[in-house]
Amino acid sequence: MKPTVIDLFAGVGGLSLGFEKAGFDVLLANEYDPSIAEAYCKNHRNTKMIVGDITQLNLAEVFGPYINKIDVVIGGPPCQGFSQKGQRKTIHDERNFLFKYYVEVVRLVKPKYFVMENVPNLLTAESGFFKNEITELFNGLGYSLTPGVLNAADYGIPQNRRRAVIIGKLNGGAPALPLTLSEKVTVWDAIEDLAFLASGEGTEEQAYRTAPKSAYAKHLRGNCEVLSNHVATRHSKLALERLAIIPPNSGKEVLPKEHLTKSIYSGTWTRMGKDEVSVTITTRFDTPSSGKFTHPYLDRAITIREAARIQSFPDDFVFTGTKSSQMKQVGNAVPPLLAEAIADTIMADIKNGGTTNGKAE
Repeated sequence: MKPTVIDLFAGVGGLSLGFEKAGFDVLLANEYDPSIAEAYCKNHRNTKMIVGDITQLNLAEVFGPYINKIDVVIGGPPCQGFSQKGQRKTIHDERNFLFKYYVEVVRLVKPKYFVMENVPNLLTAESGFFKNEITELFNGLGYSLTPGVLNAADYGIPQNRRRAVIIGKLNGGAPALPLTLSEKVTVWDAIEDLAFLASGEGTEEQAYRTAPKSAYAKHLRGNCEVLSNHVATRHSKLALERLAIIPPNSGKEVLPKEHLTKSIYSGTWTRMGKDEVSVTITTRFDTPSSGKFTHPYLDRAITIREAARIQSFPDDFVFTGTKSSQMKQVGNAVPPLLAEAIADTIMADIKNGGTTNGKAE
């Protein structure tokens, strides 16, 4: 029998997928956005989905049947208050109220382990004040913690994406965070085999450009014969004029003054480096002015599928709904390969009978 999981604030299910790949059975998930929940269900057909705002759920009714029956609770509760500067904020800040619901489900269900991911500031802001508060809170429920900040690029994913991760374990030392990998994967490793599309080109289903050439692309393509979610944004005439000026490995620094624009984003109008890892994929990767999301060679921003490859989603994972919803599904997800690495450490601890070499708090 596989170890069991509940996924809170599930999104499209990047965490769920990683745990499934590691041998876990995700029994239940909760996502408030109906469009994103629908995409989750399409890709996780054996998981029961509770669609709705967790603050409006009867937690005892929804999660009560799972008390003492769940091995791991996973999820990333949105916590806007952690990034604030100036006045010291606490875990009880009203902007962090969703965190309380995550804690309440853990308290109610009493899983053997939990995994929480969040912004790095969760552990580093205010000289570790939040981290200490979280540690005290979960210690009070009987959990030891292993907290840390992980970068997806250290786990075979072609993207600099730093996330705080806390692994908790009930009545025992929490497992260590996963070991990093030495080999780096590049943007080109991820997308080279995908169809070369100009602005506005592409269909929801099409052929691949070539056979996969990197081990990373081979892994993500698997047995897929049809390429999905690979449709290029139709850029304006002015945007295409700007993009045509920018050579590989360059950005707005080469643009003449009449083409310079104001932007709050770093990397605006900059091509991705072919032999580099990507910047963090956000929910606005279809727009060259929103960051370093322009194709290494082509005059367009990356597609949903290219972003999904950079996030380590396999090609048989299909994103549905509006384009805006699909970008949220991809951009807000935990990279599945990172989730799998975290899940592997917990699975190893389970198989070792709960003994661990982790440095718990």
